[in-house]
Amino acid sequence: MERDRYLHIPHFLHSADNSRRSDEGEEYDQLRKLRTVFDKLNDAYAKFYNPSEHLAVDEVIVKFKDRVIFRQYIPKKRKHLGIKIYKLCDESGYMYDMRVYLGRDSHSATDDMTATHVTVRHLTSRVEGLGHKIFMDNFFSSPRLFDDLDRYKINSCVTVWPNGRDMPRDFGPKQLKLKRGDVRVRTRGGLTALIWKDRREVYMLTNMNPLPAGRNFCGNSNRPVKPHIMERDNQHMGYVDNSDCLANSCLMSRCTFKWTTKLFFHCLDLTVLNSWILLSSCGAKYTHWDFRLLLVKNLIEEAGKNQDHPTPRLVGRPSLGAKDVLRLESP
Repeated sequence: MERDRYLHIPHFLHSADNSRRSDEGEEYDQLRKLRTVFDKLNDAYAKFYNPSEHLAVDEVIVKFKDRVIFRQYIPKKRKHLGIKIYKLCDESGYMYDMRVYLGRDSHSATDDMTATHVTVRHLTSRVEGLGHKIFMDNFFSSPRLFDDLDRYKINSCVTVWPNGRDMPRDFGPKQLKLKRGDVRVRTRGGLTALIWKDRREVYMLTNMNPLPAGRNFCGNSNRPVKPHIMERDNQHMGYVDNSDCLANSCLMSRCTFKWTTKLFFHCLDLTVLNSWILLSSCGAKYTHWDFRLLLVKNLIEEAGKNQDHPTPRLVGRPSLGAKDVLRLESP
């Protein structure tokens, strides 16, 4: 394929009719150009795969530096400028559900339910009542979210801010004089709030682990021993980052000025990654790179079968041997 033709094809890549206008009174959807693709992919991801017991919710950044109204800047991320996507992944890296951040959702947020609370509830709506365990960071966590997830048989383990809503009042910074290795626990029903002192205080909420005793956890060399709940959170919290690393190892996207093209190719990378994980769960032994090469070859073969190849036109003067063959075959 010629270079100009390859660059010309993405210009006609559309998943929605741009000439259609939203009806009067209907809320404008900023993701309407890709809404059909996102909904179909999310349905397919949940239809053909059963996730593992442990799941993680986190945010990733799809790098994009051009103009879009919901572009985000997060300096702590490796790709600090781009489009933010919330994802739900399991231990194999399978992306089970996703949601694009389109700005502050003031319509769904209420006094009892924050915007991050609504996001987690949306991502976990497909695993309700199945006994899964969710791991998150302090950006999403709150005691009210725990109570809401517990009603749907979803357990959680997260780090949390000490001065958040409904947290114990004596858990504030510099209120407890703790030595290195000390643990303090507060409980309310099945919910546990925990603080552990290492070089600094670490605060956690959980309703899935046995309650640790409120004492000093130090080894023989007077070094603080990390509680089991901390180790478990560190083990399962990186599922989304692992999935993002696998998807970015073989990128299809190219430099573009359209955010729709950027997100479309990112969804295509995620779909190929999920397909590879799904095939690997059935016993196939392919690397991620080999699976992509095999997929491209199969797509080219299927596309070639459905095309009518025209008879090649001969260029130049025919040879004398060709005339003899035509004369002998004629009646």
